[in-house]
Amino acid sequence: MSAEESERSRLPFEPNKKRQKPAKAQSKPAAKPQESTKQAEKKARYTKQEMAIPQVVSQRMIRRVAGFCGVPTALGISALVVSYLLATYSDIQLPPIAVLLVNMGLFGLGVLGITYGVLSASWDEEKVGSLLGLGEFNTNWGRMVEVWRETRQKNS
Repeated sequence: MSAEESERSRLPFEPNKKRQKPAKAQSKPAAKPQESTKQAEKKARYTKQEMAIPQVVSQRMIRRVAGFCGVPTALGISALVVSYLLATYSDIQLPPIAVLLVNMGLFGLGVLGITYGVLSASWDEEKVGSLLGLGEFNTNWGRMVEVWRETRQKNS
């Protein structure tokens, strides 16, 4: 295990081996690429199965996104219908700006629910996680920020 891996806790489904960078082109011109270089590049790539999120984790994410995104979105649509029905069948006139702000807030929560649903799911296949997923969110957010920082340092 390298020093970089020991500093950062790996994802439960992250491949064990590091991807090797393709060999840099040499200064001498080559008429044909060498066979060994092609084979080395093919071997360095991960398979789809190694890169894929496990089915259990994926289903867990989908359920959480459906809940954390679906509920606010359904409430936003319901608020539109209720405001229309109130304006049409009763004498109650809601200010349009109030209807707009309520809907923007609910649809905005729905958009945030997509992100929270993915990050609040446990990314460990064996661990289900809590109902609201606050602990899992903190763990996964920390992993994401750490990778962003590592990427920024490598690119600088």
